[in-house]
Amino acid sequence: MTQRAYNFNAGPAALPLDVLKQAQEQFVDFNGAGMSIMEMSHRSAQYEQVHEETASLMRELFGIPDNYHVLFLQGGASTQFAMLPMNLLRPGRPGAYIMTGSWADKALKEAKLIGETAIAASTEGDRFTRMPDPSEIRIPEHAAYVHLTSNETIEGTQYAVYPDTGSVPLVADMSSDILSRPVDVSQFGVIYAGAQKNLGPSGVTVVIIRDDLAAESPEGVPTMLRYSTHAKNRSLYNTPPSFSIYMVNLVLKWIKSNGGVAAIERQNREKTDLIYNVIDASGGFYRGVAHPASRSRMNVTFRLGDEELEKKFVKESEAEGFVGLKGHRSVGGLRASTYNAVPYESCKALADFMNEFMRRYG
Repeated sequence: MTQRAYNFNAGPAALPLDVLKQAQEQFVDFNGAGMSIMEMSHRSAQYEQVHEETASLMRELFGIPDNYHVLFLQGGASTQFAMLPMNLLRPGRPGAYIMTGSWADKALKEAKLIGETAIAASTEGDRFTRMPDPSEIRIPEHAAYVHLTSNETIEGTQYAVYPDTGSVPLVADMSSDILSRPVDVSQFGVIYAGAQKNLGPSGVTVVIIRDDLAAESPEGVPTMLRYSTHAKNRSLYNTPPSFSIYMVNLVLKWIKSNGGVAAIERQNREKTDLIYNVIDASGGFYRGVAHPASRSRMNVTFRLGDEELEKKFVKESEAEGFVGLKGHRSVGGLRASTYNAVPYESCKALADFMNEFMRRYG
């Protein structure tokens, strides 16, 4: 095998090498079945064991209470932007959205197509470089739910503390930081996440939803877009994304073998500190985008003096084996996505490259 790239892609993103090797070993013949898991019926005993074990591992590692369903759906978080309001909005009860960047905005736009919405808080005035303080959040009377994006991948911001929304269900898009740190799941009514950053490959979306909310799906919602449909059928109403779920199973076992979510959080802090420390010690050569109190542990965003120097940084980094350091096309700049499976060694190599680049061009 050639040397693996320093993969800082924002998604699909790095997967643990151990997981990829195990999947490779089982790709043609899964556990002596004489076929790949991709070829199996989703009604077979072999697949159902993987399916149920994956849900059980999610519960164990993320501390999911018994009164929540764990669903494996398709369509990514972008489908959840619409599926959520279709299931939870009611006449006279708006969905309240906290506006923190590009993904929160996409969620709001979809909800507006479904029903009544309101903005509970916004950091647009600060160019979405920070998360709001809890004191800034205003929840409308009779709100159906409060929606937030826990980590904004494009701007590089992340909630340090989640707001207390009282009796109003809190809904979180955790696509880019799920299982990167311990979370009190009971604080939320719904958590959803596309898998392709911290959980596995693209193709499956995990939805963690409280029982009472899953049971409230209006009959007018198409069958496949009702949470109640998938909750009643254990995410087996139709053919699930079986190979993606199998890969999530392997990633969850990898997290467990590495000490669980608390240990992963410590590793993530150590990794990103390497990069943030270079930025902070650079005397302004590198400029962090996010306010320090809102810095993401998943997406480190930064700028250089001008766009030409940033282009040079990307070009020279690619020559050294780094992948994915160009910022999102909508905002430019530079970004290192340091999800769970990005190894410490990759972040150390990036920090060393940044120091050397600064030595030559600073």
